[in-house]
Amino acid sequence: MLHTTIRRHLPVWLSVLAGFVIWEIAGRSTSAAFMVPFSETLLRLWQLTVQGEFLPELLDSAELFATGFSLALIVGAPLGLLFARVRVLRVGVEPYIMILYATPMVALIPFILSLMGFGFAPKVLVVFLFTVFPVLYNTVEGARSIKPELIEVAKSYRSSEWALWREVMLPYTLPYMMTGVRQAIGRALIGMIAAEFFLSATGVGRLIMESTQEFDTAGVFAAIFVIGVIGVGLTRIGLMIEQHFARWRQ
Repeated sequence: MLHTTIRRHLPVWLSVLAGFVIWEIAGRSTSAAFMVPFSETLLRLWQLTVQGEFLPELLDSAELFATGFSLALIVGAPLGLLFARVRVLRVGVEPYIMILYATPMVALIPFILSLMGFGFAPKVLVVFLFTVFPVLYNTVEGARSIKPELIEVAKSYRSSEWALWREVMLPYTLPYMMTGVRQAIGRALIGMIAAEFFLSATGVGRLIMESTQEFDTAGVFAAIFVIGVIGVGLTRIGLMIEQHFARWRQ
């Protein structure tokens, strides 16, 4: 078992190690104004943490991310199931979903600023808008792909509408929903940084801006590195949740 696990994950760890080595070599071969080695990035991250500058900013960003992302899940997943179940409603709103899904949300930030000003709420709205449409769209597509025979069998056993949602629609749609969640994680992180850049400078976004203004390339790379690690970690957690609840499809 242990040997199989090591052999399965070994290519991933070798790839990550090779990436860090390439980063280290490229950083030492390039001007520090454009890129710094991986070792210097880790050293700067340690300095920012010890000095107490990084953790408070990271917690501010985490609060923004968690609030916007949670609202997107609460709204997007149930609405996706509802739109798939009620065809008239889906036909009426589907063009708007597609338009908003394809819209670059960064372009809406000045409009949100003019309506809501600065503060936490408009930043949450930005993260929400970045996040909700992948969840909503993938949930709709997953629910639409349910075989009509499954619905008919459930009805033949006199299943209630709630039982139909719980026993048929939700289990069948969950893998598609989790695909949308994994896509939404990256978009939520982008929305978080964009909101911190363009609305009120707080969190990791402020740290990146200040490091850029001070020509602290290592500080910029340290913040970006942490965001990337968090994004990968959350995506892997989403994949494990999907595999756990979708084992019946295997």
